[in-house]
Amino acid sequence: MIIRTEGQAHKELHADLCVVGGGLSGMFAAIAAARGGARVVLMQDRPVLGGNCSSEIRMWIRGAMGSKDHKTHMENRETGLISELEEENIYFNPNLNYSVWDGVMWNMVKSEPNITLLLNCSCAGADMDGENIKCVHGWQLTTYTWFTVYAKYFSDCSGDSILAPLTGARYRVGREGNDEYGETIGPKVSDRKTMGMSCLLQARETDHKVEFKAPPWANVYLEDSDFDYVPALAKDDFEHCSKEAKKQASALKRAHKLGTNGTNFWWIELGGEDDSIHDTERLRDELLKIAYGIWDHIKNRGDHGADNWELEWVGFLPGKRESRRYVGRYVLTQNDVQAEGRFDDMVAYGGWPMDDHNPAGFKAITAEPPSLLHPTPSPYGIPLRSLYSGDIPNLFFAGRNLSATHAAMSSTRVMATCALLGQAVGSAVAMCVAENITPDELVEKRITALQKRLRDDGCWLPFSVREIPELSKNATLSLSDEDKALLFNGQERPDADWTINYITLPVGGEITYTFDKPERVNVLRMVFDPDFKHETVTPNKKIRVFAQKSSTGLDFVPVKVAATLVKNFDVYADGEKIYSADECHRSLVKVNIGQEVKQLRVVFNETWGADEVRVFSCDVE
Repeated sequence: MIIRTEGQAHKELHADLCVVGGGLSGMFAAIAAARGGARVVLMQDRPVLGGNCSSEIRMWIRGAMGSKDHKTHMENRETGLISELEEENIYFNPNLNYSVWDGVMWNMVKSEPNITLLLNCSCAGADMDGENIKCVHGWQLTTYTWFTVYAKYFSDCSGDSILAPLTGARYRVGREGNDEYGETIGPKVSDRKTMGMSCLLQARETDHKVEFKAPPWANVYLEDSDFDYVPALAKDDFEHCSKEAKKQASALKRAHKLGTNGTNFWWIELGGEDDSIHDTERLRDELLKIAYGIWDHIKNRGDHGADNWELEWVGFLPGKRESRRYVGRYVLTQNDVQAEGRFDDMVAYGGWPMDDHNPAGFKAITAEPPSLLHPTPSPYGIPLRSLYSGDIPNLFFAGRNLSATHAAMSSTRVMATCALLGQAVGSAVAMCVAENITPDELVEKRITALQKRLRDDGCWLPFSVREIPELSKNATLSLSDEDKALLFNGQERPDADWTINYITLPVGGEITYTFDKPERVNVLRMVFDPDFKHETVTPNKKIRVFAQKSSTGLDFVPVKVAATLVKNFDVYADGEKIYSADECHRSLVKVNIGQEVKQLRVVFNETWGADEVRVFSCDVE
């Protein structure tokens, strides 16, 4: 229904789920719920999706570190929708152009028929029905239209938790005192200080000299030593940190080395001592003065080897690290993280260090680094109870605004982890809608089913294995007993010791399922090796972590689809070809069969360059 009054239109939408916020957590909450059968409205206040990793901000996506090598992701690489997005980007965007990247994310959402996408639409109000949210109101700037969205469930993935002040949901701002949860990270007494926000810059190397004239309002930094005074905590607090924390902190200087493998200038940071929401515009102005001043320093003050580099982009939208955090059924703490988070209702995992930025950011004045990295187990689990409200029954949330202390959130806030939280929330909502149950009932009675759904959709859950369907286990396979056991071990990635959990076949090889009698096969599910180290994707170590770049040197090499992925395969049912895939570039592939068969055969015709086919899983259900 549309009502027009005095140049403004008013439109009502009805859905099972309304997601507010279109960063990775909001995108994936919407997609997971939609693929689970729920009708979804996704309300995003920007013209593009992706939040902190979009073309407007351009922060690198980071997540769980490797279990043994804490400098890279490797075997703990996040999978599920986040790997689907990265694989799409590598295929369609080998030069890692940010405009194309925006399009890849937009297409991923727009391709879902169950999602109504509202871009440029800011959530500005909410109505309650008793304890529950009845509807939210959004203003779409480009169409001068008010949208009222009625839904059974709402998920706040806005980062700033906009629905908290609009609905009265409990939330926290700032750092908990050590005594509140028995933590050691943070201040002795609670305060309202947060981590700050950053405006990044990117540059490109050319084959000729490029001049730069700084604007008159830019800050001036004469010497490299101007960047040395970079604390993460007051000096007295730093002295009490562990030896390991000090060692890791020593590497976090304000490096301004240019290069394809250089810095992304994350340390251009302010706002932790201010109001990280209401002071954003003023802080952005200050960040721009710093950013242009830094580029003036690199180009015009000292020898930084930057003669041929030109400034390509400066972000005018700050990327935020912290603001409001919801109080859910459970508050994740530093102690939970350090104990590996082995929750019965685990639905996602983290593994980034507790990366605690100094609230003063760039204005810090003592001679210490801008952040302290407190080690975490990698991986550690995150429970579903930290992803929905403790006092509003139909409110979920995902992203940096989860129910966690400041210390725990300093690890969970990174985007690959937030992506997993979003997929978990969307999958949970789809089950709540389909089965007409509450989030509490889902945790109490159906959490095993939700975890199975997440695993089947490619999300690894630590400390467990994926369950193999009975139909697969009861069939006769054209494999040795050893290969069948490996194929059915439920491990779809290497472990910390890089144990091989895939079977190998020659290019042109096949896997055949034979049943004693015709059986109804609904889905053929396969997981190919995505090259967890990404050595065949790019020679650049930072781009191996996730296919994004910052500054671009002349040495930049376009990324390639992992050579280990299967490019072409055919599926036969009782001798008849029923499906053929060409240019396949995903590690998780599901083929809808939907018929009775006595024999199902998959022939792997071609990879993207590897001389063997590696299959982690191939099963039917």
